Amino acid sequence: MSRFAEVLENVILKDKDDIYNRIYVVSAYAGITNDLLEHKKTKESGIYQIFEHGKYCKPAMLKLQDRLCELNHSFIKIGLDIKTADQFICDRIDFTLNILKSMSNVLASGYVNRNELLLAARELLSSIGEMHSAFNTANILQNRGYDATFVDLSGWQDSKERTIDERIQHSFAELDPSQTICVATGYTKGTEGIMREFDRGYSEVTFSKIGVLLGAHEAIIHKEYHLCSGDPTIIGEDKVHPICNTNFDVADQLADVGMEAIHPKASKPLETAGIAIRVMNAFDPSHSGTIMTKGYICPQSKTEVITGSNLVTCLEIHDTHMVGEVGFDMKIMEILQNHNVSYINKVTNANTIGIIIYEKDCTPVLVKDMQENFELVTTQNVAIVCAIGSNIAKPGILSRATRSLANAKINILTVSQTSRQTNMQFTIDREHFIQAQRALHKALCEEK
Repeated sequence: MSRFAEVLENVILKDKDDIYNRIYVVSAYAGITNDLLEHKKTKESGIYQIFEHGKYCKPAMLKLQDRLCELNHSFIKIGLDIKTADQFICDRIDFTLNILKSMSNVLASGYVNRNELLLAARELLSSIGEMHSAFNTANILQNRGYDATFVDLSGWQDSKERTIDERIQHSFAELDPSQTICVATGYTKGTEGIMREFDRGYSEVTFSKIGVLLGAHEAIIHKEYHLCSGDPTIIGEDKVHPICNTNFDVADQLADVGMEAIHPKASKPLETAGIAIRVMNAFDPSHSGTIMTKGYICPQSKTEVITGSNLVTCLEIHDTHMVGEVGFDMKIMEILQNHNVSYINKVTNANTIGIIIYEKDCTPVLVKDMQENFELVTTQNVAIVCAIGSNIAKPGILSRATRSLANAKINILTVSQTSRQTNMQFTIDREHFIQAQRALHKALCEEK
């Protein structure tokens, strides 16, 4: 969104004779949601943490307001009405400050559920980024002579209670996308709270729900890169290639290790509704992108993507009582559930179960809970590398993969593959993360 001048030409106005019958769901400009909540990767505090800790957040909000107005000025040349745009966002910031002040007073009283009110504050703050970018997008299009409508799903100053689905249906009820370019906020206000379950993935959930509720022909995600056979910054731009076709199963495998083409809880409704997802590079408009459908199976057996994560931990439980005891691992699963931890991979033998989870989830409290219930519990920070494809069921692929890692002097700690054969996962020492991806990509995606 911060490169909106290019997005405008490459995406929205790419075909000036056919610009309608589209609904655009926009995210905030780069870094804005980080400032509002917390940095997605580093977890550096944002305005939400200031409020959560009971501190005065007006200076931070006004600093953000200056940044948003500065962003507005960068779009003057492509048609933004700067006076109107600045007034819009300043009104939203002022309104938010008043609400946060009232919330602080209520929190201080001690008469309310603190968690519920904090979640409401998080919802309120997160909506600002998408309101800003969506309003600007519609305003620019209007000033360039197109019929465009700002579809505000944030529920700003709307006290009527609606579910997320109801708000979407209500907001689009009198709009005709064949006559106006609809630009909707990625955040949707609803009684169930879109961040309760999806948190930072909320814009993709809004995108998905709009697609399903309005019966979209296709759901297109515009990113700043292609969905490729590997990470070009690791493998090399000259060695990776875009994936042209794949299925929802592959998308789930990618999301499970943090390489999200789309949030898995956003893709499921589209998959169920039979709506294809297309992932396109916004800065390579001539390429048709990657099309995801439910039934696609690659006609020839091959690895489509090499990916992985170096932010994982192997939580290993060794217990001599495990062998032959029916349901022993249920105890482990119950502890993980109590700590709200989802695992990526699980390997087992007679008396040992190794579980791969994200490092951030491997808290001292979780480990202590495990140690109190089992004989020996150890942790090791590791990495996982994956060879993923809609059709990798071919004799020899696993042996080629393991041979490539062995030739690179990389020891495999665990290996996992289900009979469905869409994902081979290897756990390795973290220091070999980059080297392992390069070795697998060369063996499975480059060599014929």
